[in-house]
Amino acid sequence: MRYRELGRTGLSVSEIAYGAWGIGASMWIGASEDESVKALHRAVDLGMNLIDTARGYGESERIVGAVVRERARAGDSVAVATKVPPLNGKWPAPGGLDPAVTFPGAHIRASVETSLRASGLDHFDVLQFHVWSDEWVGRGDWLETVADLKAEGKIRLFGVSVNDHQPDNAVALVRSGTVDAVQVIYNIFDQAPAAELLPACQEHGVGVIVRVALDEGGLTGRINAGTTFPEGDFRNRYFRGDRPAQVEQRVRAIAADLGIAVEDMAETALRFVLSHPAVSTVIPGMRTVRNVERNAAVSDGRTLTAEQLAVLAGHSWQRNFYA
Repeated sequence: MRYRELGRTGLSVSEIAYGAWGIGASMWIGASEDESVKALHRAVDLGMNLIDTARGYGESERIVGAVVRERARAGDSVAVATKVPPLNGKWPAPGGLDPAVTFPGAHIRASVETSLRASGLDHFDVLQFHVWSDEWVGRGDWLETVADLKAEGKIRLFGVSVNDHQPDNAVALVRSGTVDAVQVIYNIFDQAPAAELLPACQEHGVGVIVRVALDEGGLTGRINAGTTFPEGDFRNRYFRGDRPAQVEQRVRAIAADLGIAVEDMAETALRFVLSHPAVSTVIPGMRTVRNVERNAAVSDGRTLTAEQLAVLAGHSWQRNFYA
């Protein structure tokens, strides 16, 4: 496993880290807690030293906290990032809202205390707001509360999880100097962060945590026209209508243009993300030991060539996820 600095924070994180949404049995259906615990332990064995969870991920914080505490007793240091949900429960954050409606200080503090109790941890290494709007820069009492939580030792760093497919909506925050890290969707299909957000993060020393690098499974090569998901699984909406067929067609086109097998698409998708110098770490969701071992193997120092990246630039895909 290779490591990168999380911006200017001084925290060194594994290139491949653990995305723990799927293990909490919230909107991903079919997770087994026993297998998830095994996967988390295997991840730490292979050098992953950052786990990303959230207050809104069902039982994820509890499961993650138990594993991290067990590994700490064995001498392993694993950083945990969690998220505060918006008080109004709206994902993504709509425009025109006052931060008092989404992240008032009292709500932030209550959420952190609840997450600490659920996880059994005494602090979080990264606390992130689960949605963001640059309209909130310089407004509200959220920044003072974050500073107080840092001073109290309950959190180490502050970040935001940028609204899905709205990367430019965090550029002002990055330039303000008040954020340590941003979490953003960045993948072969959604390359928009590379235009403005990622360069801004490089310039201002802000760490970048990439989520949805595999497009919720679309960039694994395993989604096709006949793919279905269990009832209640959020992917039924994400891949609604004829999108599975569209994904299959586009993935096959990418594989053909790169001269790779469709089965190698997941590896290529992760290497695409890690090829950008602004990226600190990528957090693919992993619910099995097999997922962990496959993803960890990508951290071998090999990024894509300039020629491959030029080919992939032609495969970005604008989609409306909320229509």
